[in-house]
Amino acid sequence: MSDTVKLNDEKENLELLEGFTLLDDEFMTIVFDRNTEATELLLNIILGRNDMEVTEVVAQREYKNPVTGGRSIKLDIYAKGSDGKVYDIEVQNENAGADVHRARFHSSMLDTKMLKEKQKFKELHESYVIFITKNDYMKLGLPLYHVERTIQESGALFGDGAHIIYVNGSYKNDSDPVGKLMHDFRCTSAVDMFYQELAKSVRHFKETEGGRSQMSKAMEERINREKDKERIETLFGVVEDLMEAMKMTAEQAMSLIKISDEDKAVLFKRF
Repeated sequence: MSDTVKLNDEKENLELLEGFTLLDDEFMTIVFDRNTEATELLLNIILGRNDMEVTEVVAQREYKNPVTGGRSIKLDIYAKGSDGKVYDIEVQNENAGADVHRARFHSSMLDTKMLKEKQKFKELHESYVIFITKNDYMKLGLPLYHVERTIQESGALFGDGAHIIYVNGSYKNDSDPVGKLMHDFRCTSAVDMFYQELAKSVRHFKETEGGRSQMSKAMEERINREKDKERIETLFGVVEDLMEAMKMTAEQAMSLIKISDEDKAVLFKRF
């Protein structure tokens, strides 16, 4: 890569970075990764508490489906409290990404990692799937939407410990903690934020050389992942076409076009 191209790429990355808000999942995950202070603030506000103690915060934690060929997920933010409760915090810019079935799936995947062999089901910790949506997904104008299983005949809570919360990212009320939080999530500049726990991290990644370098690297890695995903999709389509047109097996088609062993391993999982 020439120095000119490299400089142009760096300039483009910096311009993208300036426009990022915490509603952009790539930026949000960088800001919150291992940031217990910011995560405790967010959870205290959303859960209406003031005593959160977070012991672990990890961005982009992968939850692999134990079923062969089953769908796996990556959590934007995984957090665990000192009381053992677990939290999946997701940012969704598009309504399609906040589909209620997705919330259900995330909740079920959290459960799969909680018990070891022979542990009793009652040892499952409480779990929270929190979707922070750019739009008001439920369209009722409320800041928060709490989803709980109930017994229809009595209206009582089922009490299984699984909780889903939708946070309205478009909610505006600067006298309300949730309104202030969502205001900060929409800000492009740390100077405009209410909460210093968030402003401090945003300032670091947007205004310091080390922070900008880290973000630039993260964006480049994301772009490369997307390019690789597109390349694999193209190869998969070519192999499928060869299999159909020439009545080949997947192995024969991949050998014919000299696909690398590494790509073969990825493609075989698709067939």
